[in-house]
Amino acid sequence: MTTIDTLIRGARVIDGTGNPWKYGDVLISGDRILDIAAPGSVPIENAATVIDASGKIVCPGFIDIQSHSIVPLMRDGRCLSKITQGITTEIMGEGWTPAPAGGRFTEPMDARLLDDGDTGDWAERARSWTRFRHWLEAMEETGVSPNVGSYLAGGTLRQYARGMDMGDSSPEELDVMRQVMAEAMEDGAFGVTYALIYPPDHFVSTDEIVEVCKVVAKYNGTYITHMRSESQWIIEGLEETLEIGERSGVSVEIYHLKAAGKICWHLMPEVIQRITDARARGLDVTSDMYPYTASGTGLSATLPSWVSEGGKLYEHLLDPDIRARIHAQLTDPDDDFDGPATSSGVENVMPIGFTKPENQQYIGKRLTEIAESRGEHWIDTIMNLLISEQQRIMTIYHEMSEDNLRLQIQQPWIKVSTDAGGLDPVWAEPEGPTHPRAYGTFPRVLRQYVREEGLLTWEEAIRKMTSSVADRLSISDRGVLAKGMMADVVVFDPETVTDNATFEQPHQLSTGIEHVWVNGTAVVTDSQHTSAMPGRFVKGPGAK
Repeated sequence: MTTIDTLIRGARVIDGTGNPWKYGDVLISGDRILDIAAPGSVPIENAATVIDASGKIVCPGFIDIQSHSIVPLMRDGRCLSKITQGITTEIMGEGWTPAPAGGRFTEPMDARLLDDGDTGDWAERARSWTRFRHWLEAMEETGVSPNVGSYLAGGTLRQYARGMDMGDSSPEELDVMRQVMAEAMEDGAFGVTYALIYPPDHFVSTDEIVEVCKVVAKYNGTYITHMRSESQWIIEGLEETLEIGERSGVSVEIYHLKAAGKICWHLMPEVIQRITDARARGLDVTSDMYPYTASGTGLSATLPSWVSEGGKLYEHLLDPDIRARIHAQLTDPDDDFDGPATSSGVENVMPIGFTKPENQQYIGKRLTEIAESRGEHWIDTIMNLLISEQQRIMTIYHEMSEDNLRLQIQQPWIKVSTDAGGLDPVWAEPEGPTHPRAYGTFPRVLRQYVREEGLLTWEEAIRKMTSSVADRLSISDRGVLAKGMMADVVVFDPETVTDNATFEQPHQLSTGIEHVWVNGTAVVTDSQHTSAMPGRFVKGPGAK
């Protein structure tokens, strides 16, 4: 007789496919779902552990397609703020991956990012990660609570072949990129990401991305992009994205779809229609989003990407001629640069990620307030703060419309993502504020758009968090509650599931997620993390 390790009884079973809920008992054996049985049909004495989930919902574990947990997982493998949202799989890769090291990418990790504690010198270890798979294998070996997987960051690929130089890549450099991309796909990458507002990704031409994506397409991977514009040039950014899909034959995913800045809020219906039309003509394009009206990225993103040429951002900001050129570009009404300060409005920019004691006084203040207190033009304030901090300075940009969020979340091809890493309030709060999406994204959707506003059914919201993501990533054994699938399972209370994190008090764990299993091992029991770390390296469709 097969051992039943865990029996979950009495819950409404939502299987992740979008099918209507039904009552049933979920049986877990080892790392797999043994069966979904008729309610009450399995004697409780047959199971080692019995969970009475009456009045609750049981569903597949959530998959975050846009996680920034690379460094946080090296610091704390529990991934507390994500696991307590019901997230059982973290998919990383936007902007940067710490592997493969080689070529001109010789320092894959900045040791200043890490607080290693007892986990070893990750920055030193990263220099030996010559294959894409090495860092994910190291994660699994060291121990992490969620499953981990990743795309290869296009910025890493570009640095490997060309460093931080602007301009077109040579045929020889393109050959290096093709080879490294193919190796990464065979190592388990889900595809390639390009975050086209950041250097060196911003330096990359459409033609270069197409050539890389042709390799990705051969392995049935996806191209996932932070588009070149999400503001006044969002239509042009979208058309480039669609063109890359059409020319390369690759499937396309758009990171955190948004219309950023009041100047372009009216364009979101057109963006949605263009994506819908592209799908109708046979282009495989989908997107994801987070349910907040503010975005979060570095204060450095307010500056044109050319300032970072050669990896010399902070040195360039000391040059009077370069400073004058930045001033001229950011104040020229005819310039096409639509960085977040200009698109959002300077008054909507809130830098929060200060590390120097002398800059702590600015946390929670708008850029306009900071500039006024310093007696500076806001552009000089940006440059001087970046020089002072010698890091990108995490910043909140209040720039989206709630009406657009409601419109987006109802689109069948939209998924849910956090665009954040996993944190623990114990060590994260003393280091300063962050975006609440790190703690509350998935429960926020369930609370606001399902329970309170009724824009989505429970079944549809959960599909956007589970099977929809697994399908996009070609993960065949997760994302659905069914016999034989990996036992990534969540039990939550539909009456109480809630995001508690706010912009004013972001370091608040979500509540209402009562039990979480990863590969059949309990990582949350009675709403408390068990400290178990059963996460595995989840691989893409080209893995060998």
